[in-house]
Amino acid sequence: MTTRTLAEARPASASLGILLAALLGLGIVVLTGHVQADALHAAAHDVRHANGFPCH
Repeated sequence: MTTRTLAEARPASASLGILLAALLGLGIVVLTGHVQADALHAAAHDVRHANGFPCH
């Protein structure tokens, strides 16, 4: 009987996590690239205020 390390036992789950993170990052870049600059600024501005960060 052989024992396998965790890295050997689950390479598919690690690859899946990397793939999902890459797709999420690509999706964020693509979506924000198509948003009007004023709408993106307003959304970021509102999030900053909602989290208590002063911005001006």
